[in-house]
Amino acid sequence: MKQEIDRGIFLSALFLVLLVCVPIIIWPEVAGVKIPATYDWIAHNFGLFYQWTVIGIVVFLGWIAFGKHGAIRLGEADERPEFSTFSWVSMLFCAGVGAGLMYWATIEWSFYLDAPPFGAKPGSDEALAWATSYGLFHWGIIAWTIYALPTVCIAYPYYVKKIPYLRLSTACSTLLGKDLENNFWARIIDAMFMLALLAGAGTSMGLAVPMISATLGDALGLPRSYGLDIAIVASCVAIFAFTVFLGLERGIQRLADLNVILAFLLLAFIVVMGPTLFILRMGTESIGFMLQNMIRMVTWTDTVNRTGFVEDWTIFYWAWWIAFGPFVGIFVTRISRGRTLRQLILSMALFGSLGAWIFYIVIGNYALFLDLNGIVNVRQIMKEVDPAQAIAAIIGALPFGAAAQILFAAVSIIFIATTYNSAAYALASSATRRLIAGEDPGRWHRLFWAIVLGILPVTLMAVDGGIKVMTSAVLVASLPLLIIAIMMCVSLIRSLQETAA
Repeated sequence: MKQEIDRGIFLSALFLVLLVCVPIIIWPEVAGVKIPATYDWIAHNFGLFYQWTVIGIVVFLGWIAFGKHGAIRLGEADERPEFSTFSWVSMLFCAGVGAGLMYWATIEWSFYLDAPPFGAKPGSDEALAWATSYGLFHWGIIAWTIYALPTVCIAYPYYVKKIPYLRLSTACSTLLGKDLENNFWARIIDAMFMLALLAGAGTSMGLAVPMISATLGDALGLPRSYGLDIAIVASCVAIFAFTVFLGLERGIQRLADLNVILAFLLLAFIVVMGPTLFILRMGTESIGFMLQNMIRMVTWTDTVNRTGFVEDWTIFYWAWWIAFGPFVGIFVTRISRGRTLRQLILSMALFGSLGAWIFYIVIGNYALFLDLNGIVNVRQIMKEVDPAQAIAAIIGALPFGAAAQILFAAVSIIFIATTYNSAAYALASSATRRLIAGEDPGRWHRLFWAIVLGILPVTLMAVDGGIKVMTSAVLVASLPLLIIAIMMCVSLIRSLQETAA
């Protein structure tokens, strides 16, 4: 069946891409100043709002998962899951993490060790404990709960109430009405989602591409350059454009399965060939330390000292997950027919967290071992060169270093491709007029958004102040989604009450 394009959403999303990218290209110096300044203002004035919203999301989804509504099945009462558990988990995990996981899992500890939270002395044993556990906190249960909220709020009306629109405004259908095509506020919600997705996806690729460039450059003896970065972006776009064109089962599912297999082969290689006992012991300690201090970490506002740690890290991560959440929700909704709300929430929280934790424990603690033992001066390279070159040196220190670097780069590229596959699918779904359960947006439509998604990271990488600008863009774009998150919760509650009545 040929799918009809929703011209209003399609053209508004395209306009937003141009509205964001063109000024950055024309005035990169201004963008390098204004975007971080906006970030600082939002983080300072609305940071607490982010923290309380995230706490509310966790409580709300806990109520859904462990209450009577958790048994509700997405689809018919006797419907079975469309995908195997392995493929389902692989796709939702790859959609949610991207190559950003490869970047932060390797070096995030170094930032905390030198500038630890809670007044700990830099480089101390206490700082080390926080350094190895804070990444687990940021990429763990709370992150995946944030992803689960739009998934549940979209999936329920889509499969149970039979709302024929696979877009973010579907999650607010009880408040907005079923005719989302002609509702002004539904259009605004979908436009805000697209803007946040572009910022979040741009950040993910913008961080990962220099890392891949440095790693491949080291392995192949190529000099790092903006041209090499662009070539890598083009390669990523080509891969996910091809798999998006093939479709969900032949393209996206198979690429996600391959990605997970290669990623865990890489992790197994690091565990076996690296400092095995150090990795396992430090991983055990960090999980225990994180679980013991989780409530303290989620509620810490740094009221007295105002070091900026919460705003620079925790608020950034919550904003990133909120920006990514709707697209993950749309994509995971599409692949979750036949599962219950309880399975959806608990599987995302459990499998997503475990997957991210394994990366942090293995790659992060391997990098930490190299730094503590003077094998690779990771923190020094980060200060004197950049984080991307530090990551290349870390992977290059493995046995068969060049081969390990090529494998690391390949896994990172496929991670980008699988994430952008999901993002292109979500954008195409949102800009399709009607999309009933089991249907997919048109191939050319998905292909178009796969190409468009490569534009923003290229522009962001050209701006001075790179990482700060990219991370700032996420927070700025995610702010409206906080209000939409509250609307989604209210809409879902009303919808559940209507069904019960």
